Amino acid sequence: MKTGLLIKSLILCLLLSAALVGCAKKQVATTTTPVAQTEADDEALRARQAEEERLRQEALLEEQRRSAQMTQAVSEIESNLIYFEFDSFELKPESRTILQRKAETMKAYPALRLTIEGHCDERGTEEYNLALGQRRAQAVADFLVLLGIESNRLKTVSFGEERPAVAESNEAAWAKNRRAEFRVQQ
Repeated sequence: MKTGLLIKSLILCLLLSAALVGCAKKQVATTTTPVAQTEADDEALRARQAEEERLRQEALLEEQRRSAQMTQAVSEIESNLIYFEFDSFELKPESRTILQRKAETMKAYPALRLTIEGHCDERGTEEYNLALGQRRAQAVADFLVLLGIESNRLKTVSFGEERPAVAESNEAAWAKNRRAEFRVQQ
């Protein structure tokens, strides 16, 4: 009986030992990154961030350059008015040269749309001057179309004598009022 008790006690001890070993806390494997690897990752991240910032700055500068060029193009198109002789809508040779430069600029910026305003001096009736202003604006538009500008990019309007450039009543003032002006729509 003592032997049986001894065997039972031994078996019980073995079972308890096995249970304790099986229930022991399992070690969680932790990996530590070597310091050199962390520093290399940080350096790579900084390099990527620096490259992204450089690309952002280049894009910003390019946009500013394009904007400045567009502003200059609009200024070139809107400046240099076209002047006409009394009671005429015929383009002078110097006007054709100015329009050729405007057409080149418009070809370089195909998104630009242009309104051509026809103006007259105060002589003549209001109806006559509105019609003459329209013929002046249309003569300019027709010449630009001949130079290769699509007609759907051009709009004409006449102000007749309503918007004088110079408010005096003399030949010098009238010569400045017989004109075509340009307004760019982007």
